[in-house]
Amino acid sequence: MKRAFLPFLKSISITILALSSAAYATEHAAAPAKADPAKGEALYSNGDAARGIVACASCHGAAGNSTISVNPKLAGQHEAYISKQLDNFKGPDRNNAIMTTFSGLLSADDAKNVAAYLALQKSKPGSAKNKDIVELGKQIYRGGIAEKNVPACAGCHSPNGAGIPAQYPRIAGQHQDYTIAQLTNFRTGLRKNSTQMTTISKRMSDDEMKAVADYVAGLK
Repeated sequence: MKRAFLPFLKSISITILALSSAAYATEHAAAPAKADPAKGEALYSNGDAARGIVACASCHGAAGNSTISVNPKLAGQHEAYISKQLDNFKGPDRNNAIMTTFSGLLSADDAKNVAAYLALQKSKPGSAKNKDIVELGKQIYRGGIAEKNVPACAGCHSPNGAGIPAQYPRIAGQHQDYTIAQLTNFRTGLRKNSTQMTTISKRMSDDEMKAVADYVAGLK
């Protein structure tokens, strides 16, 4: 009787041990690596020749303050937003001849590190260029266009253009040319990673986009 019972006890013991080991492994699973701004700065400023990664600064400027009007300023941008865009560039929703190639060379940790570094940088302010349209841009940004069902930009991007972390990007001080290009890309479907912006941009005229872009450039 005892001999017949021993295999059963052994089986129960092994099962309990296996379950305990699994529970321990789950509880102590390695936490995701924390973003490292220092590594992000090194990659952003110098690139990684061994992997064919060009320094981000060559297009987006020192510390994310681009001086090229068609390349966005990234300084002070929300960490989660930058990470999302780098991931989106790898797929069909935001195909870009340059960024799709470079983002494909970055690991998930690379993207997090660069995003963490840029989020800590201070953005240099821009300025409105066309006084004739900046007032229209202000009206649209703050109040929308009721007859076209265009909501106020400030509702998502905040009154001062700071955006909402992990939801909507910072756009204050952004280059006019870049803002206009992105609104146009949303309207034409070239950029597909925001259903909300696609809908809104299709309701706006070229002049309205230019006015908003000029007003946004002067926000601080």
